[in-house]
Order: sequence, then structure tokens, then C-alpha cells
Amino acid sequence: MTKIAILASGSGTNAEKIMEFFSDSSKAQIALVASNKADAFVLERAKKFGVPTFTFSRKELEAGILLEKLKEEKIDWVILAGFLLKIPVELIRAFPERMVNIHPALLPNYGGKGMYGSYVHEAVKAAGDTQTGITIHLVNEHYDEGKIIFQAATEVNQDDTPDTIAKKVHALEHRYFAEVIASLI
Repeated sequence: MTKIAILASGSGTNAEKIMEFFSDSSKAQIALVASNKADAFVLERAKKFGVPTFTFSRKELEAGILLEKLKEEKIDWVILAGFLLKIPVELIRAFPERMVNIHPALLPNYGGKGMYGSYVHEAVKAAGDTQTGITIHLVNEHYDEGKIIFQAATEVNQDDTPDTIAKKVHALEHRYFAEVIASLI
């Protein structure tokens, strides 16, 4: 059975959809949900599914504590679902081609440091783009520059706000992320 760890920093709606998707899978299980925030709601969502949780600080991440935990739990794949810290090179190298991120835009547009969540949707609106979407990609040493695995687009209308754009993008994330993960493993 393939063991998956989800890293998340916030509410965890994508993590919840992934846990739901794999809850009766005979091929893979969500074995750990880890967060850099002790009060992240994703930890409550994990408890609902009986998934063990782990919290760590930025310092502990950089010192390899998370990597040790992932090895200890015999994790095969790492999924970033709204995880906001830069992943240390050692951690990326420990999961070559087995660490996946989702980004709320059509990369290479609106990627890089500081481009996450509402900042992305505000930039899309400010640019007057007529479409946006999601990108699921492998993680490498540079923010949002890993090999693109999947993209899905949605229209942006003139009357859309960053909030309505976010809702459209979340719908795509919830529809596709778990399926794409399943196709990879």
C-alpha cells in the first residue's frame, strides 16, 4: 500500500478532499497530515478521518525533523496542499518525482515567492486575464517551477472579483487534485 503524507498550512479543504478520495482505496492511504501551524484547521480535518498529524516549526523543517518523521512513517509520496513554506532541498531530494504541489493559477503565470491564495487571484483580476485555473506539478528547488503534470482552466468574467475567482479555482482543485494524485501513484 502506497503511503501518502499531506503538508498543509491552513484550512485544509484540498487535504480533506484527498483524504475523502483515498479513504476506501486499496492502493494508497493518507498516512500523515503535517503542518507548520499548530492551529491549522487541516489538523482537525485529519482527525475526522483518523489520520495521524504532526506539527513542526520552520526551524524544525530546515533542521530535517519533518524529513525524519516522513522516513519513520515510511512515506512514499508527499503532497503539498496549501503548504506555504519553501521545501528544503534535502526533503525534495528524498522524494524525487514523488512530491506534488497544486498552484491556484496556470503556471508559469502568477507563480513564485509570495504568489499564493488571494494574492494570485488579485493579480489575475488586476491583469484583466480572461482565464485562470490550476496547475498540479512536481516540486523542485524553485517555487512553482517543477514539471507540470496537469492543468485545468476556468473563465474569468469582467464582473468576477478575486473572491469569485477563488471559488472557481477551488472548484477545479477539489474536482481534480485527488484524481491526478491517484493517476500518479
